[in-house]
Amino acid sequence: MERRAEADELGAAERDVLALERRGFLGPGAKERAIREELDLSPVRYYQLLNALLDDPRALAHDPVTVNRLRRVREARRGER
Repeated sequence: MERRAEADELGAAERDVLALERRGFLGPGAKERAIREELDLSPVRYYQLLNALLDDPRALAHDPVTVNRLRRVREARRGER
């Protein structure tokens, strides 16, 4: 049963992506700099991971406020196209 619980939880890297997304950033380039320095990811890879997390039920269970906010932003942008 414990093995199943582990499979239902996000990994550390996934939790770190959501944690960074919760933060506010001031100034141009601050978020991209944090992505590179703190997560050691390119911004393109970061946004790929983030977008995949928005469709992951584990991410929703871990941080519903952030995931739902980002889903709304994503849907609004899709509607603009």
